[in-house]
Amino acid sequence: MKNISFTASIIGAILLSSCNKDDNMDMTNAALNVNYPAAYVINGEDATISVIKLSTNEVTGTIPLMGTGTDMIMWPHHISSHSNHLAIGVPGMDLSAGHAVTGTMSGKLVVIDATTGSIVKNMGLPVMNHNTIYSPNGTEIWVPQMDMNGKILVYDATTYALKNTITVGMMPAELTFSSDGTKAYVANGDDDNVSVINVASKSVIATVTVGDNPVGAWTGSDGKMYVDNEDGQSISVINVATNAVDQTIVLGFMPGIASHNGTKSELWVSDPMAGKVHYWTWDNAMMMWMHGGAFNTGAGAHAISFTTDGSTAYVTNQTANTVSVVNVTNHTVTKTINVGKKPNGVVIKM
Repeated sequence: MKNISFTASIIGAILLSSCNKDDNMDMTNAALNVNYPAAYVINGEDATISVIKLSTNEVTGTIPLMGTGTDMIMWPHHISSHSNHLAIGVPGMDLSAGHAVTGTMSGKLVVIDATTGSIVKNMGLPVMNHNTIYSPNGTEIWVPQMDMNGKILVYDATTYALKNTITVGMMPAELTFSSDGTKAYVANGDDDNVSVINVASKSVIATVTVGDNPVGAWTGSDGKMYVDNEDGQSISVINVATNAVDQTIVLGFMPGIASHNGTKSELWVSDPMAGKVHYWTWDNAMMMWMHGGAFNTGAGAHAISFTTDGSTAYVTNQTANTVSVVNVTNHTVTKTINVGKKPNGVVIKM
């Protein structure tokens, strides 16, 4: 989290005054009934969620999050899902131009019902958070705290009581889990490393040195984690079994996010400045990732989410205020969907 200085502006002041420890919020989109496979897109500037029906690739509903007073939610960022709930990280500031932050402000843990769009929990946090994510078994919610004294807060997913506090590195951004659910990975931006946590014991079992300013260790179904190093302009490929870096992929651009498609054996990395997505294919002879090509999506290309069969991808374009629907086989955009302002995270529920 380097190079960009954060100043507490009017927006920050509003959020600081609004983050109570336990602020429940009742804001239901009464017309919403998402009983079909859908993509949920976080619109950061609008503080809304666009719901895209996968069968038609049309926006079928918009979930408002902003609220007022102590319930105010500003600049929601990334989103994850478990069962019928969606968990949202709310850092309270715009991270669309990069994840470099200096200074500390409060964040929020928000959980919504994926069917109705009603807010189940809206809880203030001591420090801003890049994301909020359910544990693999759904019994806990893990939240990184973006501070120089980095911590992970682990909450009970039913009572929202704080269960554990885990010390990690400086300015932890995204927290993710390995595909087998046994380890959590935390990208420590100011330490240029990744903390590896045993999910069962809640203890840090390894610290892996990666590139300059890592933002997230993105989960691969191949037993790897793919770390996007924002300032280093590279991807560090971590072997989950050994907690060692198997390969460093030099990009030549600042990555937005990395996303592994196990079905197609491809690794996609968004290039926000060029409005593109690059893809790599696995070379069995060389035992490494090789660059396969790139294609245009939209200005500010960022988050990438694949359908479960790996055939279709949804890419958020933060500057264009759109989502690109991509045919994975031929790497072409089949549709461009208008959503809210500065779309960031996206998650698919089948």
